[in-house]
Amino acid sequence: MSDGKRILVVDDTGLLSRALSEHLEKSDVYSCVIETNPEKGLERALKCYFDLIVLDVNESCVSHTHICRTLRANGIAAPIMTVVSNQCDIGTIQDLDAGASDCICKPFKFGVLMARIRAQIRQFEHSEEAQLNVGRFVFNGGAKTLLFQEAGTDEIIRLTDKEAQIIKFLYLHRDRLVSREELLGEVWGYNAGISTHTLETHVYRLRQKMETDPSEVKILVTEPGGYRLRPEG
Repeated sequence: MSDGKRILVVDDTGLLSRALSEHLEKSDVYSCVIETNPEKGLERALKCYFDLIVLDVNESCVSHTHICRTLRANGIAAPIMTVVSNQCDIGTIQDLDAGASDCICKPFKFGVLMARIRAQIRQFEHSEEAQLNVGRFVFNGGAKTLLFQEAGTDEIIRLTDKEAQIIKFLYLHRDRLVSREELLGEVWGYNAGISTHTLETHVYRLRQKMETDPSEVKILVTEPGGYRLRPEG
């Protein structure tokens, strides 16, 4: 399962989506799904998981406000960004009141748009509502579960509170090695009665749940000095 962030762009003119998809797919950090029909975009957003949704709807009877309100009413927690006209303060207010996370006014520079997309995703990753791709699984920190989907079947693996905290912290710091002491302090606090043996026991149990072959670790790896999570493992 790719660690790439899935972004849905609903754009009824196709102008933004073409340019944005080129920017997003220059690296493997993002994968971009485009819908030019707002009703189909709404339907897709309700059925599939996305890390962020961008709405640029101008020529349809389905408005940003309607889409935002419908998504939030159906429990979609992912960030929603709307693109509005520079002079359209009323539209901005309506979108934000309906549940949009951010609004960007035309004209804008793509560098600014990309920075705001990154900021929204980064903020969402820290929330309990985020679903994170970890190896073969989708990790849900709020529910404390790992979901494995294969051949049309769903396998849900339950995690303890400490196991979920370990995965979340390692995921958010996946670009570097995390020392045992830092992980202990984050998950258990600086409790003198907790040793690295406790952490190692939890890591061992996590590997039994996550790794295809726990004897050949690919996701939650040990390196000199600590641990590293490889979500693409």
